[in-house]
Amino acid sequence: MTRLPPLARRSKTLSASLGLGEKLFASSEERRFADAIETGLAEVEEGLLREVAFADDMADVTSRYLLEAGGKRIRPVLTLLTAQLGEGNNPAVITAAQAVEITHLASLYHDDVMDEAEMRRGVPSAQNVWGNSVAILTGDLLFARASKLVAGLGEGAIKLQADTFERLCLGQLHETIGPRPGDDPIEHYLQVLADKTGSLIAAAAHMGVIFSKAPEELSAPVVAFGEKIGVAFQLIDDVIDLAEPEETGKAQGTDLRSGVATLPLLFLRRAALTDQEAAALLARIERSVGADPDDPELAEAIAELRAHAVTAETLDEARRWAAEAVAALAPLPEGPVKLALTKFAEAVVERST
Repeated sequence: MTRLPPLARRSKTLSASLGLGEKLFASSEERRFADAIETGLAEVEEGLLREVAFADDMADVTSRYLLEAGGKRIRPVLTLLTAQLGEGNNPAVITAAQAVEITHLASLYHDDVMDEAEMRRGVPSAQNVWGNSVAILTGDLLFARASKLVAGLGEGAIKLQADTFERLCLGQLHETIGPRPGDDPIEHYLQVLADKTGSLIAAAAHMGVIFSKAPEELSAPVVAFGEKIGVAFQLIDDVIDLAEPEETGKAQGTDLRSGVATLPLLFLRRAALTDQEAAALLARIERSVGADPDDPELAEAIAELRAHAVTAETLDEARRWAAEAVAALAPLPEGPVKLALTKFAEAVVERST
């Protein structure tokens, strides 16, 4: 038996976190399905370690940095999941799963430069270690490597990758410039999430259908599911950002302290138009952002935002997107794929509790 690399041995935990554990699947067919995901993910992990290797010593170190730091592997798991609607884990599906995860990995290097993030996956961000230029170029190298993998899958895969990459870039651009005059800030924010997160998750699910040769009519449902669950995932992250450090292992309100306008803050701004208490809380938060990160006034204001009705409203919005994602799965045949995707959607929103 092939000895799996350290990253691959984490797949059991990952699959359980997405609703693929033994407690969910009781029948022999369902257990075979779960085993197929585990086996496929092990192949993907082995391929990732191989595909991010570079002959250049510096590139080899920087490109492996965030891969070896961990990650949930949500996107390749979704590719493997939807592939079970067709032939299952054939070589093209494994390659597609690797390509989509490397694309995601590349985007993290660029995102952290744009956001001036200090940490990623529990380690100092790449630009904190090597500087912005090296981090950007590492992301570019990884995008190139993902493109080489996709090129081997044919013209359709190349177009899907290009369309997804375009949306990733547009999402980052729109986040950077912010809503224009006349735009609704909340709708603008949700579209940014759909572009930056939903598009790649949708592409991951779509690739599983395409390269497993599943029925073509199943593409639209899994694409709609992927985009909607991607938005829900990020909205739950907005709620988690406000949780106590004991729950998350990081400072409460990390995004807010960095000046990122998450949905709770956008809802608070809307409420402040008619509610004096909301306006006062908003003023305290905006006055303290960018100041001393240990400012007790900001910490108190963030805790109040966590308890405010706008955070519950954000959670409701995430649940709405997750429910729409599940509803999009209606055309899928009954069975372990549909069950797993439904349970994954439920697990996404349960992360906040």
